[in-house]
Amino acid sequence: MKISLLILSLFVILLTGCQDTKSNLESREKLRGNQNIVLVKKMLTEGDNNNVDFLNELCAPDYKYYFPSNANPLTVEEHKEIWTGFNQAFPDLTHTIKDIYAVDDIVVARLTVSGTHKGELGGIPATGQTVEVGQLLMLRFNDSKLIELREEADLLGFYTQLGMELQMKNN
Repeated sequence: MKISLLILSLFVILLTGCQDTKSNLESREKLRGNQNIVLVKKMLTEGDNNNVDFLNELCAPDYKYYFPSNANPLTVEEHKEIWTGFNQAFPDLTHTIKDIYAVDDIVVARLTVSGTHKGELGGIPATGQTVEVGQLLMLRFNDSKLIELREEADLLGFYTQLGMELQMKNN
């Protein structure tokens, strides 16, 4: 009887210890996710304030940026060029986070991006139009360094708000 009680007690202690380890792991993962959310918010704020050099601090050397309609991932320098172009064309560029979630090293954010088209962008002269488009970001981190950013944005809505029209090709 005493041996059975001893074995049962050890089993309960081991089971409780395993749950504590699982709980500690979940707490660490949640903390890491929250830290990554802070980094994403800082990235968006710095970019809106025309400090694209912040990407040098945030991104890992092998960083990849997947921009809509671009076949190959871009480097940090190429990403900075795109963001700089948007900041020049839309000096009041603002990213507004609607939803943001983190699981382990992945952060997903739903945003609106708005600004007034006051400068040339990709051959389109300034229109003076204020635009607001939806954007989704999926970011992957490793040791607090951004290693991958995948962006999806409502480019059709963006160009339509600038006054462009979609037309069928004549073959």
